[in-house]
Amino acid sequence: MSTPPPAETVTALARRYRLELDMGTTPGTPLWTLVPGVTEFTPKIEPTQQDVTTYDAEGWSEQAVTMLAWSIETTIAHRAHPVTGRFNAAQEALRKASRSFGAKSYVSVRYYDRNGADDAQQGLALVKWEPDGGGPDEVDTIKVSLTGSGPLVEIANPAATGGTLAAMTGEGEA
Repeated sequence: MSTPPPAETVTALARRYRLELDMGTTPGTPLWTLVPGVTEFTPKIEPTQQDVTTYDAEGWSEQAVTMLAWSIETTIAHRAHPVTGRFNAAQEALRKASRSFGAKSYVSVRYYDRNGADDAQQGLALVKWEPDGGGPDEVDTIKVSLTGSGPLVEIANPAATGGTLAAMTGEGEA
């Protein structure tokens, strides 16, 4: 009897991530809104490591993680309404936060695997908004950097409610 191949033989696609912004105005009642037009998405968690080497290590270096920092680097295609020309509300909220001070400079974001995999995070972040510019034949893209302020918390994946988002909407990896 032959052994079946391992189930983990399909490569995940980078486009599996969905980025959402809390557009709610009532504290404690989030209104999660899609940030559309994501063309690149890179979540990062970077540890701060400190040397904790002692004589007992017999010449080998020892390290300890003393802090974690998180961030998201993303590029978005700047979206506007085809009739009014108004920019997308979630994208505008990011742009406005990047130009604000104090509490208005923070945004609550979450990202998750749109196919329902166990990969979902949420946190509070500061925003950096950098238009890419370009020539007359270029599309308007924006580099958005979200720098975490406080913990990045694992959450239940919103797309994993008894079935995957892809199964419910027909979206998914083709």
